[in-house]
Formats: sequence, C-alpha cells, structure tokens
Amino acid sequence: MASGKVCLLAALCFFVILTNFIGNTQSASCCLRYTKRPLPCKRLTGYTIQNINTSCDIDAIVFHLEERFVCANPRMVWTQHRMKCVDQLQKQTNKQTNKQTNNTNKKTTTTVE
Repeated sequence: MASGKVCLLAALCFFVILTNFIGNTQSASCCLRYTKRPLPCKRLTGYTIQNINTSCDIDAIVFHLEERFVCANPRMVWTQHRMKCVDQLQKQTNKQTNKQTNNTNKKTTTTVE
C-alpha cells in the first residue's frame, strides 16, 4: 500500500513540474518589447497577432522575416501600413497561384482528321 502512495505522489510531482515547464516555454515565445524602426515591406513574409489574452504581457504584431521575427506596436501607424502591405502581397500571390492551378487543370483536346 505504501508503494502505491509513493507512486501517486511521484506522479503528482511530475505533473506539477511538467505543468510549470510548459507554462514557462509558452511565455518565452511572447514579445516583451517593440522595435523602434519601421521595417521595409518587401522583407516581410507574414505576421502574427499576439494578444494579452494568450498569456503574453503585451499586445504586439509579430512580423515574419526570412531570418527572424520582429515585434511591433499594433497602435503605430507604420505597423498598420505594413500589415496591409503584407495582406496585399499575399492576395497577389494567391491570385497568381490560382491562375497557374487553373491553367494546369484545363484539359486540352486534340482532334485528328
């Protein structure tokens, strides 16, 4: 009976440690401060919206660049312009991809007389 209690206590300790570890790793991926420099739109590949509701301390726009991520203040005008720029670039890319897909899917028929 004592070994059952020891196993239960060990499992409980493991669960508490694991829960604390997972909580700490989630906060490590949150923005803690904003960049002060506006980013050029042509270098941006996307963005993610970070909210305080997602266990992060500040609201932020996380811009994706090829080599890294940069946090920006969502209230800044330049940040909002870059978000629109990324959205427009993605729309253009989607249109081009759809055109290529439609052209590939068209069947060509040849009649021999």
